[in-house]
Amino acid sequence: MIEKADENDDLSSPTGGQGADDLSSPSGGQGAGGQGALRIFLLGFMGCGKTYWGKKLSEKLMLPFFDLDDKIEEHEERTINQIFENEGEEYFRLLEKDVLHLLTENHETFVMACGGGTPCFFNNIEYLRKNGITVWINCSFESIYNHLIKERETRPLIKNLSDEELRNYISKKFRGRRIFYQQARLILQEDEMSLENLVNKIFHN
Repeated sequence: MIEKADENDDLSSPTGGQGADDLSSPSGGQGAGGQGALRIFLLGFMGCGKTYWGKKLSEKLMLPFFDLDDKIEEHEERTINQIFENEGEEYFRLLEKDVLHLLTENHETFVMACGGGTPCFFNNIEYLRKNGITVWINCSFESIYNHLIKERETRPLIKNLSDEELRNYISKKFRGRRIFYQQARLILQEDEMSLENLVNKIFHN
């Protein structure tokens, strides 16, 4: 089931535009419409498919696609794993906020896959809601677990966890993050997720 989470969010006009892919260059030409800004932020727990759906959506709408974690790595010239190992999570979360703001303030149109924890720190959820359309991809526990167990080594927060510890981590973290995810304007349940549904809800709600 797809729900609209909040009637009071300030939607940008549904238009396109092909922007530059760096952090500081403003967006360029017009895509599907040309009537204003359209920033789409995909939210959800790690492993829920934000990057997968973000790429498909950006291709459909002819908008730039940003994976926030990839942009952080480009900005720092090192991997997320290295940032966590050398600087810790607090440093990473501050950096995450800064890169989020840089991208948002220098590009009027894009689709962004946010990190799983992005909405949960430094009032980022309010910033996201103010500056674009927020979409929560809500996946089941088992779906997330089955996905993450295959990717454990590439994710710094879970790479050293056993299977049972991973289950406990997902359960605990999801409970803490749900309150932030629920503030998204649109909520898409996993079993109803499709590109057609995603596009339809963004443009008709």
